[in-house]
This record gives sequence, C-alpha cells and structure tokens, in this order.
Amino acid sequence: MSLPRRALVTAAAALTAALALAGCGSGATGAAGELAPGKGSTAPDGTVVNLSPNQQRVTTPKVDAIAALVPEEIRRKGTLTVVDSIGTTPPLDFYADDDKTIIGVEPDLATLIGNVLGLKVEFNPVSWENIFVGLDSGKYDVGLSNITVTEARKEKYDFATYRLDVLGFEAKKGGGLKVTGPKDLAGKAVGVATGTNQEKLLVSWSEENVRNGLKPIDIKYFQGTEYYLALSSGRIEVYTGPNPSLAFHAVQTGETEVVGTYSGGGADVLGKIAATTRKDNGLVKALNGAIDEVIRNGTYGQVLKRWGLDNEAVKSSEINPPGLPKP
Repeated sequence: MSLPRRALVTAAAALTAALALAGCGSGATGAAGELAPGKGSTAPDGTVVNLSPNQQRVTTPKVDAIAALVPEEIRRKGTLTVVDSIGTTPPLDFYADDDKTIIGVEPDLATLIGNVLGLKVEFNPVSWENIFVGLDSGKYDVGLSNITVTEARKEKYDFATYRLDVLGFEAKKGGGLKVTGPKDLAGKAVGVATGTNQEKLLVSWSEENVRNGLKPIDIKYFQGTEYYLALSSGRIEVYTGPNPSLAFHAVQTGETEVVGTYSGGGADVLGKIAATTRKDNGLVKALNGAIDEVIRNGTYGQVLKRWGLDNEAVKSSEINPPGLPKP
C-alpha cells in the first residue's frame, strides 16, 4: 500500500543520500508517492503527466450492445468492482499527490471499460496476493493490476488482454551492463518481488545458467521501497519488474536506467496483460468487447499516450490467449 506523504519524503531523502554515498550518478513493485512530488511529472517518453487528484480522465460513451453482455447481477447493481494493487509504482496504479486519489494507466483503462458498459467503477486497492483471494471469493468483479496471462492462472480465471507485458531490468546509470538473456545476470545479485512472473523468469534463467556451466543468479526478494536503497548501495546490481514502473522511476531519479527489457511471457510467448475475472462468471466477453471498443474509437490510445506507454499497446483484445507456460 502507499506510504503517507511524510514517510515518502523521508524515503526519497534516504534514497538521494544513499545514491550520493554510493558515488553513482521498479502486480507489482512499490513506493509510488516518492516519485510524485508535485502536480506534474515526466513519463518515460517525455510526456508530462498530471499527478494531481483532478485527473480529467479520458471518457467514452456507453455502447448498449456491449453493455448487454454484462451478467445480470452486475448490471442490476450498476457497479463494476475493480481490484487493484496499489503497491505498484507509477505510471501503472498509484496515489495522486493528495495521497488518497488512485491514478495511473490501470484506473484510466478501468474507467473507460466502465463507461462502455454503463457501470460506475469502484476501485479496491489491496495487496497483490489479495487480488486473487478477492476474485476467487467473488468479492471483486475484475482485476486490473498489471496481471500477466499464464497457463496456470487460466485454470481459475478468464482474461481479456489490454496491454503487452514488458519486463524491465533496472541498474545504476553508467555501469555498462546490458541484459538480453540469462548469461548477462549469471552470478549477479538481482532483486525481485516475490510471487511475480518476474521471479519465475529469474528462477528459470538461473537454472538455465547452471545447466550451461555458469553461475546461478543470486536472487534477492524485496517488497515496497526497499529495493531502491539496495540498488543504490550496491547490495543488488539489478532489479527486475514491470518495465513501465522501472522506466518511470529511472526518468524521475536520473540515477538509474533500464538496461534491458524482456517479454513477460518468456522466450516462447508474447506476454500480455489482461483484465482478470473469475473463470466462467460470464463477464469476460463484456470486458473483451469494451476493450475492443475503446481501441477502435481511439480513447485507449489516448490513455496509453497520456502515461507514456504507447509502445505497449495491443491492436485488439484477446480472450484467454496463450500465456506464460507452467513451470
């Protein structure tokens, strides 16, 4: 969850001090607020981002034919309960500079989906693992929180894709490191959030290195802001997480850089992020239709451009496409 403003200012100051001492020039990673000190900021592509609670979100009209696909129970209550993990960093899903308004590309897209379906969107920020607990119990209708389609998850959930899943590798700026595959991280201390697809990728890469006679990856686990200080102090050499978050953080601080990207689906599958709902609850076709509609009418593109994520756009939404393979 997001930290209070005072704590975030303290964390930012600690990060700056640690970087100076180190002599050096990111569903689901942490500490959004310290990256949002004012009313505007800069996205990875140079776009100036509105970080105030007055978001003036992109909207779109209701489409009756798509709204009719929504299960009757949800239509009757008139609300789409969206669960999201507020532990991610900008520009995915975080708090505005008032420390209470949820903003980011995920809430913007959820709002568009709600518009098309004629439903009021209710945001429910929880910890990452509680997204799935809430979906399983039926407490929430849909999860929009940088959730990657995987074959294991498809056994329990239905997916309607809306963005490419691109992972990033963040390191201190100017170190010369480039990450294109497993061998580049052999023997290196690499941070990651537990229970994520990034963790699965690192474990797989480490095993591949050992099979090839190289050193394993020294995987370190972090939640929240801890990895920033570990990276700046040299306790870890690289951190891997969702590329949008890491790229945004690197641009903000100017002290780190993204030294490589990789498909969240691994080498054999194009990773995709999807609206996630409990399997066979009848909602996925409506979600798919709504996403296709906003792609068609251009509001989807406006939202991605607003957050500097044009390069992660999809041409259409897919229902339950091939996902990250089971281990």
